This record gives sequence, structure tokens and C-alpha cells, in this order.
Amino acid sequence: MAQQRHTLPKNAVAHDGISPSVSEIEAHGAGDVPDVARGQVHRVPVTDDEAGERLDRVLSRHAKGLSRSRIKALVEEGRVACDGQPVRDPALKVRAGQRFDIFVPEPAPARPQAEQIALSIVFEDEELLVVDKPAGLVVHPAAGNPDGTLVNALLAHCGGSLSGIGGVARPGIVHRLDKETSGLMVVAKTDSAHQGLSRQFAGRELSRDYLAVVAGVPTQAAGEIDGAIGRSPANRKKMAVVARGGKAALTHYRVQRTFGTDASLVRCSLATGRTHQIRVHMASIGHPLLGDPLYGRKPRAAHLRFGRQALHAAEITFFHPRDQRRMRFESPLPSDIRSLLCSLESV
Repeated sequence: MAQQRHTLPKNAVAHDGISPSVSEIEAHGAGDVPDVARGQVHRVPVTDDEAGERLDRVLSRHAKGLSRSRIKALVEEGRVACDGQPVRDPALKVRAGQRFDIFVPEPAPARPQAEQIALSIVFEDEELLVVDKPAGLVVHPAAGNPDGTLVNALLAHCGGSLSGIGGVARPGIVHRLDKETSGLMVVAKTDSAHQGLSRQFAGRELSRDYLAVVAGVPTQAAGEIDGAIGRSPANRKKMAVVARGGKAALTHYRVQRTFGTDASLVRCSLATGRTHQIRVHMASIGHPLLGDPLYGRKPRAAHLRFGRQALHAAEITFFHPRDQRRMRFESPLPSDIRSLLCSLESV
């Protein structure tokens, strides 16, 4: 079957102001820059020698106690300002004489607690487990979801036997699914399993296939979508195919079924694993997922409406990190997507 390659055009479109009191961090030598205190605002002036450098690099140099990744997250959260205006691009090239204010909020309790939440466990041994996550379950605690997550359930199920590499808030988590995406995830119970699985992700040895119900019918029955993904400059809550600052992303797709010209069931295989990758890529070629509140469009026809993005992680294949045996797991479509397909079929 002929395949179509979509290399996406590189012309995609870059909290309110911060006003607490400021304590200034002068451009001292690296050895005597004061630690950044939590719950305060600190000012970092840009020196002549730093002109033209990335914002996150300059701030991390002066804000001792904050890693560059933490600085980047604070910038993207709108917690860095220049002249009272939030700056949201960590890669911004700074100018000599600029002064940036960093607001570091008081830390929330980060250690999640074990909670008795039902899990659908597909496979488990002493090294790892594979779970079938239902739609609506957040993977790990974060702002707005401090508990009731998959991690809380895993802590109750596994006790202390979860890899700590993912950090206090994400024990055992090797990869993630969006809250409203259902399907298979592999979780590491030991650090060696976490490292082995992470290497497979990085080396693209681990494969993940998804089933998606999309609006319309792609022109070609099979193809690939190649377009770097980064934060949308037009809406920071969304990801987008971007010209600069994004990460390489490649999705293979194949149409499984069509429902007239209204919708299609598409199998998507990830060559990379970027945030919202399938949702962004399918929308970028004019076929957003049904029910997607961020990247979709509200359909007029009732049979095309769905209560979440119609996306299910249907298959995962990897090599067991202990003995390298090939492991493949499948998950059937959940009842809500099956009902959607029946509705589409009946029209």
C-alpha cells in the first residue's frame, strides 16, 4: 500500500505579572551567589558578557539552588518576568542590562501517598508491571491533581518496590499517557528495569501503537507525519508543530476503518514520544481526534461528539530489561470508544 509522508511546514506560529517584593541577585562570581529562597522573588541582572545567551542558562547560573530544568519549568509557567511582563520562552536571547525577576513558589508536599485505587494489571513480575490505564486517571501527582493518580495506586499495590529514578512524585514512571487517554503503560519496579526501559525508549527499540478515531478520512490510507513539536507560541497550554525550539517527532499511521467521510479509525505508531504527539500530528494534517478539547473542533453532528479525545494505547512491545526476551501486550478498545464506533457505523 502506498504511503504518504507529511513533512510539516516550518512556519508554525512564540500567570499574570509578578508583583511581590524583590531581592536582587547581583552578578557575583559563581561561588558567592546566594541560594534562591522559596516563596520569594529574586532579580537577576544580565551582564555585558552574557548578552546573546539563552535566558534559562543565564538564570540558572545566578540562581544557585535551581537547576536549569527547574528554571525552564518556571519560565514556561510564567514565573519569570522582565519589566513586569511574564517571559515564557526559556530560549529567549537576553540583552545586557535586562533584569529578570524569578518567583519561586513555596514547595507543595511532593511525596505522594499510597491510595487504594483499582488497577487493571496485564503483567507483573519482580522487575516491572504493565497496566491498562482507564481514561480519566492522571498518571502522577501534579498541580491540580495532588492525589488520586496512577502513582498513588501503584504505591499501594507495590509498596516500596518502585524505581526511584523518576523522582519522588513519579516513582516507577517510565513514560506517560494523558489523563483522558486510555491504554497500556509499562512501569518499572527496580532502578535497573527503569534504566533498561529508558534506553529502549531513547533507542526507539520499544514500540507503542495507538488506536484513534479522527475526523474525516486521510487522503492516503497510510503514511507518516514528520514535524517537530514544541510549545505553541499562540497558546502556551497547547503543543504545536513549530519551526524552532521544538523536538523532532515522527508518527506512522494507517487507516483501519472509515465511516463514510465523517470519521476514520486510525492506527498510529510512535517513532518518538512527544507531548500530545498523535493529537498534534493528526490535527496538523486536518484530521483531529474526535472529542479532543485542545486540538479538535466541536462537531455539529451528534454522532461525532465524544466526551474525551478518542485515543487508546492499544499495543506495547519491549524487551524485558533483565533477560532481553521480547514482550508484547495488547489492550482491546474500551467500551466508550466501542460505543462511538457503533454509533458511527449506524449512521
